[in-house]
Amino acid sequence: VRKQPNSRHSRVSCAMFKTSLPTPSIRHHLATVFSLLVSLWLTGCAALPSDVQRPVSTALENNLNTRLGKAVAARAVEANTRNDSGFALIGSAELAFTVRMTLIKEADKTLDLQYYAVHADDTTDRMFEALREAAARGVRVRILLDDFNTAGKDAQVLKLAFEKNIEMRLFNPLPSNRSSPIWRIVSSLSDAARLQRRMHNKIFVADNAIAITGGRNLGDTYFGQSDGVNFVDIDVLAAGRIARDLSRSFDQYWNNPLAYPVQSLMTAKDLEMLKPSPAAAMANSAENPSPSALAVPSPTDTNTPNKSSALLPDTTSLRLLSWTWAPSNILVDKPSKIAEDADTTELSNDTAVDGLLSLMARAKTDLLVVSPYFVPGPEMMQQFQAIRSRGVRVRVLTNSLASNDAVAAHAGYARYREGLIAMGVEIYEMRSEQRGTVASFVKGSGSAGGSRGASRASLHAKAVVVDNSLLVVGSMNLDLRSKLQNSEVAIAIRNRMLSQDAIRMIEPALTHGAYRVELVDGQLLWHAPQDSGLKDSKVEPDASLALRLLLGLFGPLAPEEML
Repeated sequence: VRKQPNSRHSRVSCAMFKTSLPTPSIRHHLATVFSLLVSLWLTGCAALPSDVQRPVSTALENNLNTRLGKAVAARAVEANTRNDSGFALIGSAELAFTVRMTLIKEADKTLDLQYYAVHADDTTDRMFEALREAAARGVRVRILLDDFNTAGKDAQVLKLAFEKNIEMRLFNPLPSNRSSPIWRIVSSLSDAARLQRRMHNKIFVADNAIAITGGRNLGDTYFGQSDGVNFVDIDVLAAGRIARDLSRSFDQYWNNPLAYPVQSLMTAKDLEMLKPSPAAAMANSAENPSPSALAVPSPTDTNTPNKSSALLPDTTSLRLLSWTWAPSNILVDKPSKIAEDADTTELSNDTAVDGLLSLMARAKTDLLVVSPYFVPGPEMMQQFQAIRSRGVRVRVLTNSLASNDAVAAHAGYARYREGLIAMGVEIYEMRSEQRGTVASFVKGSGSAGGSRGASRASLHAKAVVVDNSLLVVGSMNLDLRSKLQNSEVAIAIRNRMLSQDAIRMIEPALTHGAYRVELVDGQLLWHAPQDSGLKDSKVEPDASLALRLLLGLFGPLAPEEML
């Protein structure tokens, strides 16, 4: 329990109210401020429950009797390879959804999901219904969520915790108001350290045989079904030993003292009280109509430019085609990185981001970096300078101000933009308005990753390609938040063919969907994307004056480790 405020500061003298009464409008504002102060004071007294029961459980030990396990083993024999892990890239938003749905339907024993954010919307409702059906047929379902986004409308995803054969835990929970995301932040300000440390991992494992990791969370905006912003993302599908490695990481977080069973924090009745009123639900439905059914890819759509790749779902079974089998390793943070007493100085050379930077430092000819939130900081700047000094070509794709959903993060990046360009780093900034293939990273798909209508695109993929032969896909950004505050996970794969597949997925965005930023006579110049019909710009393109002013306000003030 945090220290209680001094009692003499908690009292209010009646004498202060003996003057003339305020007007009704002023009284309303005073009541709002008073309610806020009371909420903050009560939150300061809140504490997490003690003596929480956390039954220890682990991943499926033997998957050879499962359909997925048998399929992976058979394909490994057919491949006649010494490598113990197979991979496929997923750039299409529609395929990302259907692959997850098919894994749920084909799982025989276990499903383990670990995510930073799960939004209560149409795609999640469909996925959760499939999870209920899996649990009903005897599949053990474990869901581990970071606690931060489980507020307001999204708190309703926690109802799954009260379903039979489904367990759900919240990582590093905040003992604060869950009625809305804004109140959640405001009522947690007294514990800023806990508020900042978040579990950012994204892992999906079926029967400890096939796994998915990458940048995607769960929700309409991650599967191209939002009328607002849709995230452009990349997942990697992994089978064999690497899936078991991801399961071991999941178990470490699941059985950690920072993981609280939902039932230890709230009851089903509490969640019912948080449910939006029928009027509010109808208003939200009118503003955000349900998307049309997601299309299932045809059997010929492998979603990658070459013959390798992948797993193609249909409504009845999971058909495994040829995989790319390759040497690999996982980069993953320990759960202790998020602990309240974590020492960031001890973690400085032992994080997933540090592992990624070490791989980047080995570049000899070419380095391609995709990071939506890109705040390198002084140490990373030195590393980029060292890489460039060896004549390595360095290209970075990140968000523009207009496509970035976090203005503060863009403010941090803007501090280093000119320095990066001056040392010869090629900078590309994603355009928010995308057409056709660019927004999906998939050439020839004919749609923006499954996105709808006039929705905007925001880069969310996190990937690095070193020397056209080493590919890293995961949850981390190249910023100090990923290095010091959040826990992250990624897979590093050494394979030229898969690396070149990733480059072919990304390059259309570089040439046709992003501004190339250069320094001309000491001033920044944004070159319009090829064949876009747009003009070059001397100011942040596509961004309103208000947004540019907001960037100027945040730029000098925001601490980099919080961006």
